[in-house]
Amino acid sequence: MKTALITGVTGQDGAYLSAFLLDKGYAVHGMRPYAPLDDTANIRSVMDHDHFTLHTGDLTDSGSLMRCLADIAPDEIYNLGAISHVKESFHAPEAALNVNGGGTLKLLEAIRTLNMTDAVRFYQASSSELFGNAPAPQNEHTPFDPCSPYAASKLYAYAITKNYRNAYGLHAANGILFNHESPLRGEEFVTRKITRGIAAILAGKQDHLTLGNLDAKRDWGHARDYVHGMWLMLQQDTPDDYVLATGQARSVRDFVETACAHAGITLEWRGSGLDETGIDTKTGHTLIRIDEKFYRPHEVTHLCGDAAKARDTLGWTPDIGFKALVTDMMNADMAANGVDLSHRNDDNTDHVYTLYAAE
Repeated sequence: MKTALITGVTGQDGAYLSAFLLDKGYAVHGMRPYAPLDDTANIRSVMDHDHFTLHTGDLTDSGSLMRCLADIAPDEIYNLGAISHVKESFHAPEAALNVNGGGTLKLLEAIRTLNMTDAVRFYQASSSELFGNAPAPQNEHTPFDPCSPYAASKLYAYAITKNYRNAYGLHAANGILFNHESPLRGEEFVTRKITRGIAAILAGKQDHLTLGNLDAKRDWGHARDYVHGMWLMLQQDTPDDYVLATGQARSVRDFVETACAHAGITLEWRGSGLDETGIDTKTGHTLIRIDEKFYRPHEVTHLCGDAAKARDTLGWTPDIGFKALVTDMMNADMAANGVDLSHRNDDNTDHVYTLYAAE
């Protein structure tokens, strides 16, 4: 039985990857920093599995990393732990650097110090934010242009992972993943903010939804597909770096319209810039407002990935399309808000992308 260690296990990707690896017959060890409040909601469906173990550890604490590695002796390490909200990294840039950059270095150095470089395979969660405003589509050869402290910290993590691969022979791969979402996405991210907000409006719990830049374009896929790609990277004989993406970019506006359409709402956009609003054509009610506080200090306007290398080398392609992704998120948030789903008539409503224990 193979053993895997996942840092950041309580996040969206950690939850889906845990379920995926358990289904593959792995023993899965998840690591999370100490939290005074319960933050295990995303992984409750796997926590009772016989081969899942949760550990306390911190990417900024070398001692805890050394102890975890020595105790677990993993075959594969998936470093998903990070301070991952781009806009907030402008408010706490040192924290982003310490966790995302320094934490990756500490984990790699723990592997080297414990003489595990020949025994373990290492996955580093990189990000399409590395590309910033480089011309789309972006692939493994596109020059990086980080536009936030988050992206800069991830660039260091990307580079130091390559350094340990080249200097010490570690089987290490960087996964340059474009935006991937799910019902487990953190509530601070715009996609989940949209689906939760619309569901709350339908439930009468919220009057309207306030957003930032509606015209920013992102390449959105489903996290379930992307964790499969992470695993495939570590199954290769030769380690390398790969872009994972759908190859299709859509704006925040497109996401809002698709989510509203699934909820039975047709939007009409009125005004422009900060005065633009989204109006429910049936009721005339203003559902969407804009506030400049949700704009980034340095906007990234268009991210769209070219995953040809992953397709040709790994055999990876995403299975879950954009509409199915939005449907999955909307159905989950409507159900959570007590909205009746029985009247939904959508080809995708039967495809609920649940975690391991519910399958």
